[in-house]
Amino acid sequence: MKCKAKREIKNPQNVTLKNGKKAVRGLCPVCGTKMFRIGG
Repeated sequence: MKCKAKREIKNPQNVTLKNGKKAVRGLCPVCGTKMFRIGG
């Protein structure tokens, strides 16, 4: 289950989506679930 909280991303990795937009992928520092933020 995801925690849905707004937190800083741990181990952030910049990625580019298929449509060319930038995004950031990483882990939640508290619970360790995957986090994904578009436009970061």
